[in-house]
Amino acid sequence: MYYVYLIKSVKFPEQKYVGRTTDVERRLTEHNNGDSPHTSKYRPWEMECFIAFKDKAKACQFESYLKSGSGRAFAARHLC
Repeated sequence: MYYVYLIKSVKFPEQKYVGRTTDVERRLTEHNNGDSPHTSKYRPWEMECFIAFKDKAKACQFESYLKSGSGRAFAARHLC
């Protein structure tokens, strides 16, 4: 399975991050360990939600959508 996930900074709640992975728990641990340069300065992170896809291409498309302006608005209204 491929997962698109949305995490939120505990210390800076306005900071959110959207990503894609095959292992949600491992990826959250990596974010909290500072392994990702894009998210290390806003640690710690908590999982807001994740959506599972069988198809990698669909997961990539949904991740790209959530990173767009209309996708961020969709996530704010419906996901978190």
